[in-house]
Amino acid sequence: MSSNTQTSSATSPSRRVLLRTALAGTATAGSVLGLGSAFPASASEGSAEPVDGPRPRTPDEALRRLEGGNRRWAARRQQHPRESRSVRVQVAREQHPFAIVLGCIDSRVPPELVFDQGLGDLLTVRAAGEVLDEAVLGSVAYGVLELDVPLVLVLGHQSCGAVGAAVHADETGARLPAHIQYLADQIRPSIDHGQYGEARIAATIDAHARRTRDLLAAEPDLARRIATGRLAVAAGRYDLADQKVRMLRTG
Repeated sequence: MSSNTQTSSATSPSRRVLLRTALAGTATAGSVLGLGSAFPASASEGSAEPVDGPRPRTPDEALRRLEGGNRRWAARRQQHPRESRSVRVQVAREQHPFAIVLGCIDSRVPPELVFDQGLGDLLTVRAAGEVLDEAVLGSVAYGVLELDVPLVLVLGHQSCGAVGAAVHADETGARLPAHIQYLADQIRPSIDHGQYGEARIAATIDAHARRTRDLLAAEPDLARRIATGRLAVAAGRYDLADQKVRMLRTG
């Protein structure tokens, strides 16, 4: 293989250590920035909230539906809605999802669980580090333009291994194997060089989610819908420590 696609047997010990430490992504309190706020608490936090009802039609309605689901999940009162036999029959005929969640492939951050949603509720697009490519862009565009989804949420997460790998590669100059280097190259513009250590990784996780949000919002077809109020593109971060989603404001 070429220098860009070396076999695993030829991978140097330093690269193996880099991948093990950066891609494992263990959760530590020190890797969370105290910025933004969690989905706002309400008097019903932790209680059983109704999860059925009309499909959210506006960005605000969609965000509120996600908000309620994440409150249930974080309080360990999830309801696993819309899994009944009748719903399964219904979604076999057609689908009307109300939100698109662009998240990471991390096994600890499944959007349907994090937001306590059911069959037919969410379109989930997952790529390591929420990296955009044509397939991801096409998937998001399909949901917005063909299924009239009113909300796209870019969901970063605490201890993201892809971001950690990109930061470590940037700091050390090491080249990651094969296609993992592509991920690092896409994340590199978001690296916060004003921070150090775990704080740099945490800041980059947030910066990259914001940057991905902004890139999506600038897509002409999506921008036209945003201008008319039919669509919103938002960014958030899921914290493994407390299972809450915190919205990331512009900044």
